[in-house]
Amino acid sequence: MEGNFNSPLRSALIAAGVLLLAAGLAWPLLSRYLGRLPGDIVVRRPGFTFVFPIVTCLVISVLLTLLLWLFRR
Repeated sequence: MEGNFNSPLRSALIAAGVLLLAAGLAWPLLSRYLGRLPGDIVVRRPGFTFVFPIVTCLVISVLLTLLLWLFRR
């Protein structure tokens, strides 16, 4: 059975795998800078901590949007 080795899906899966690998390797460095930005919601109670990183999510979303926009051009 012959496959199409130049399919867009194959390229997208390889790119996603490389991005996940790079993010995993860079996580110790990224967590220092993207871990607790001003505006992130943190609720601490005895025996319970709730963290909702809303600003961190917005920053990551904007960066990914810009990167994807640049790669599509």
